[in-house]
Amino acid sequence: MSLPAAPHRPLRSYVLRGGRMGSGQQRALAELGPRFVLPFERAPLDFERVFARRAPHIVEIGFGMGDATAAVAAAMPDHDFVAIDVHEAGVGALLGRVGERGLTNLRIVRHDAVEVLRHMIAPATLAGVHLWFPDPWHKKRHHKRRLVQPPFASELASRLAPGGYLHCATDWQPYAEQMLAVLSAEPLLVNTAVAYAPRPPWRPETKFERRGLALGHGVWDLVFRRHDGSAAGRPT
Repeated sequence: MSLPAAPHRPLRSYVLRGGRMGSGQQRALAELGPRFVLPFERAPLDFERVFARRAPHIVEIGFGMGDATAAVAAAMPDHDFVAIDVHEAGVGALLGRVGERGLTNLRIVRHDAVEVLRHMIAPATLAGVHLWFPDPWHKKRHHKRRLVQPPFASELASRLAPGGYLHCATDWQPYAEQMLAVLSAEPLLVNTAVAYAPRPPWRPETKFERRGLALGHGVWDLVFRRHDGSAAGRPT
């Protein structure tokens, strides 16, 4: 008697970490979660209903403990942000910053970013996507888990409105080189720089990044835009 085939498991670009949540994170999750954490749904998100206004939409993928996310949302009150991450402690930490700053233009989805993008974000609707310091998966056998691969780059590009931007950053040079190659090969995107871009002044430096820079580590920013469909907007 043959055994049934094992169910297909999608390859994940993340590993759920354990760890204890602090009391402040737990409190923020309990008090602010019902308002600011959106459930994952297999239907396009109605941004205007969620934020009760019409504004440009920006998605951030993987926000860690939320320092940079909250800072950017506070600095850009005329934009609405949806931040995606799977780690509960980070969600609690970001909610705490939302409460401290009184932010109203930020929502969180605690789910796999690939599925959120595919099901909850309608094509050609985003003004921007932030992908800052994703897991570089250093070991060669784990490179297949890196988030920036051709299929995901195509998905990202399709969700950008014409003229919308994709901003990636990493402190791991081999991953920066992979990102540059993958994004440069995506036909919907055009690089705004010859190769790597200078860090935009509105992207805050994280504690982790500052520590790395102090040790002499490099940081690479990549800023691509979706071309507008005209001959002038398409890459050559």
